[in-house]
Amino acid sequence: MNFSERLKEIRKKEGISQEQLAEKIGVTRQAITKWETGKGLPDVENMAIIAEIFKMTIDELLMDSVKKEVSETSVYTSETIYDIDCEKHFDVNIGSAAAIMLSSGDDEKLHVKLSSETMENIGSMYKIKLDDKKNKLDVICENKNKLSRYEAEESLTVEIILPNKYSDHCEITASVKLLTINNLHLNRLEYDGDAEQILISDSSGSLEFTAKTDYEITIDKIAGRLDFNQWKAKTLLHIPEENMVNVINKGRKCNVYYVKEGKAAECGNVADSENEISVSGVFSELVVDWVR
Repeated sequence: MNFSERLKEIRKKEGISQEQLAEKIGVTRQAITKWETGKGLPDVENMAIIAEIFKMTIDELLMDSVKKEVSETSVYTSETIYDIDCEKHFDVNIGSAAAIMLSSGDDEKLHVKLSSETMENIGSMYKIKLDDKKNKLDVICENKNKLSRYEAEESLTVEIILPNKYSDHCEITASVKLLTINNLHLNRLEYDGDAEQILISDSSGSLEFTAKTDYEITIDKIAGRLDFNQWKAKTLLHIPEENMVNVINKGRKCNVYYVKEGKAAECGNVADSENEISVSGVFSELVVDWVR
């Protein structure tokens, strides 16, 4: 069950029509239809209103949707657990997948769990290869059956839990439809690849995203640095208005735009803010959507 299906299920369970929910949120019925058919996601402001209506947190609304989807439909799983005894630089190569869920864990272990609804022999179709080099650990998700990118992006979910005590720097190379980063705390995360939707909550540290394709990112707050390095691509960033941060254009022929309530807006930097958003690369755009 994905977010669109979960929203529809909760709404019907509460006995609320699309029109009634739209009125409570302050949007059109067409917006509800769009969300429930998987053609878009609410911004942070509307997500908060939906969570309040159904008496749950945004994390429960978003993350439980993803986790519930895995637990309800992903019959086949394969998990790799590896003991970590010192601070590590994790270099992770996943390849293609439908979703990656990334978080920090309390134990001193790396967990990589593969899940699929259709791949009965997932343990033999994919192998997690580990190469431990003192303070660096290479993690490779090897596609042994040479599944196509399309097949992998329709059927494979990867959950990665990094040991909070020993995680300093993590690099991930992947191509996914959905990337969720929840309760992740490290000095630096570098994500290199495609992702149609990125959801970030309750996380801190420096986050960098590199791609030649567009990103749409929803984040609850910025606690550190958020960098976008793109080539001829656009990032649409939904962020709460109260989380004002410095926005810096470091790119070559790159542009930064601000939007509030669907209209173009102006925004100045916050001189005393320790948090920062930056855009770099060539011919790229950053659209900052301030939401209440």
